[in-house]
Amino acid sequence: MSDQPLCKVDHSSIHQRGLFATCDIEAGADIIQYVGEKISKAESNRRALEWEEQARTTGEGLVYIFELDDEWDIDGRLGENPARYMNHSCDGNCEALNCEGEIWVVARKDIKQGEELVYDYGYDMEHFLDHPCGCGADQCVGYIVREDQRKKVKKLIKGLKKKSKELAK
Repeated sequence: MSDQPLCKVDHSSIHQRGLFATCDIEAGADIIQYVGEKISKAESNRRALEWEEQARTTGEGLVYIFELDDEWDIDGRLGENPARYMNHSCDGNCEALNCEGEIWVVARKDIKQGEELVYDYGYDMEHFLDHPCGCGADQCVGYIVREDQRKKVKKLIKGLKKKSKELAK
């Protein structure tokens, strides 16, 4: 195996910058570790709320926190962590796995050199309107929500559009 990284940061059509394969990658391969500062849940919640408020005014996505366990999270926002540039996709070719207290990005399927590395962020639908999705996948509902909640969101959006049309009459 080469010492060369399997991925690099480059321009993305999904959201400004993204992570791209520098070579062909086989399904099941460990691609990159998500690294950062280990922080308590209380600190994680404080930072996430602060950054979410900033994101509402700037439109930037600023929360780069991964859950490690019931007590700890990893904040990958600062320092050398190219994995933080991975974008969401409703049809991800990767997944983030917690392997003995480390977060690793793993290929879900074979990936070709130059292909963008993406995964499902797994957001809950609680605040789905705050998280528009631009992944362009066939099954995308237009918002970043985990797969098991996309049908609910699709139904809600359909109802909102119907109600909006009725009010416009």
